Amino acid sequence: MNELLDGLWQASLWLAVGVVLLAVTRPLLVRLGGAGLAYRSWWLLPLLLGTLLIPLPQVALLQHVPTLPLKVVPGAVEGLPASSLQWPLLLLLVWTLGTGVCLLRDLRAQRRFERGMGALQARADGSWQASGDPGLPALVGLWRPRIVVGPDFDQQFTAQEQALILQHEHSHRRNGDHWANGVLLLMRAVFWFHPLLPWAARRFLRDQELACDARTIAPQPALRGLYASTLLKAQLVHPVAPAVCHWRSRPVLKERIAMLKQSKRKALPWVSGQVLVVGLCLGVGAVAWASQGGTMAAGPTVAVMDREIRVDKMPPPSYPKSAFEQSQAGVVVLRVDVDAQGAVSDVRVVSATNPGVFEAVSIAAARSWTYRPALKNGKPVAGAVRIPITFAMEESDDVTETAR
Repeated sequence: MNELLDGLWQASLWLAVGVVLLAVTRPLLVRLGGAGLAYRSWWLLPLLLGTLLIPLPQVALLQHVPTLPLKVVPGAVEGLPASSLQWPLLLLLVWTLGTGVCLLRDLRAQRRFERGMGALQARADGSWQASGDPGLPALVGLWRPRIVVGPDFDQQFTAQEQALILQHEHSHRRNGDHWANGVLLLMRAVFWFHPLLPWAARRFLRDQELACDARTIAPQPALRGLYASTLLKAQLVHPVAPAVCHWRSRPVLKERIAMLKQSKRKALPWVSGQVLVVGLCLGVGAVAWASQGGTMAAGPTVAVMDREIRVDKMPPPSYPKSAFEQSQAGVVVLRVDVDAQGAVSDVRVVSATNPGVFEAVSIAAARSWTYRPALKNGKPVAGAVRIPITFAMEESDDVTETAR
């Protein structure tokens, strides 16, 4: 549970770094490579989150196993504030509830949009004509995306305008923009609490439309004026759905028209633009991946002493009720394996003086503790710690460990 919350916290921080970096570099990317290059730069965010899921390479287990003794008496457990142990569970419940609510909201919006289209009828041009118009034309769906036009599509647009609109939606489908919107839907649900994500989602969808406009008009620059007038003709206020690529996007209308009015300028070659974006994504992703290891050595010439595994929070296990009633005492010796990220990989009972009484509560407690990984030459490594847990009825009791 703590590991999941820590992962969410780390991912949120790097998500904020990525959003700020994209906001700062976007004007430069637009100037160098146009709307398409700016849109492709948004791959940075899912790449950042993906790199955090890749574990750092494990180093051989340290030979020395330190010992951290712990003594448990009934009074020590009773004196613990119970509420302090509930915060991780409460935070996890709040996050799960928020994620479920966001997913349900977006799926209901998608379902409402699709119901608003009514019955669909296939057209000769490969698109589908709806009997209702909740915000069409649009590319609708993820698994089987379909280009759907409104019931008055033929009456509202000329044949040439219809061709431009359909080319625009086909470009969305060929470029996989509907899948990008699906990824955005999941990110908005998982990181519903993130303050920068709403702005990033709006900017991403705007860049998506600008890039699609640029791809559509690039082979036929003489139709820029007709394309702009078609945009103006279609702009109406309609509800939107999360898994739909809308032709009608009123909030970005002025920006789309301005992009079309720009004279065709010399931009970076396609390969150079790809290298720039890939380099940006890989560079920041590598830094995020390496950050999982915690504190690193400042350089190869800096001598860093090895550090043993540390236990940050070590609340004692509960004294078993049956053992307390029978005045039983004992010692359980655990070996806890901790990976390079500080997560528990295994807990084993090395010995127990009163078998079958204290092992279960000892293992459960050890798995709930938080650890700092060992350091070897300044780098976090996998290791192990030996923890003898003494269960005694009184603080002054001395329970002899007989099993090794």
